[in-house]
Amino acid sequence: MIPENVILSENKKEITLDYGASSSIMSAEFLRVNSPSAEVKGHSPEQKKLVSGKKDVTVKSIELVGNYAIRLIFSDDHSTGIYTWRYLQDLFRGKDKVWKEYLSELEKKGLSR
Repeated sequence: MIPENVILSENKKEITLDYGASSSIMSAEFLRVNSPSAEVKGHSPEQKKLVSGKKDVTVKSIELVGNYAIRLIFSDDHSTGIYTWRYLQDLFRGKDKVWKEYLSELEKKGLSR
């Protein structure tokens, strides 16, 4: 499903995907550490990189990629992830589980947000 609007919050720490009857809100930090880029996701599950230290990251800008995705440019200059609408929907649906797993991995490795 394609959102009607993609809204960047005033403080640039959240984006809202507005579907009219519903919306999905995700933090810049959550989106940054779950970037679909090869730099973060790798080319296989074994290559996924744990990204830390992004608690204060913001979204500098949002670019549309055709009619199927957006590119987020973050305050740390990461911009290589293409967030398809489907990826964003799946990420939002699993948000609580994904976030819990992320925090657990950070703790295991002694890293901070």
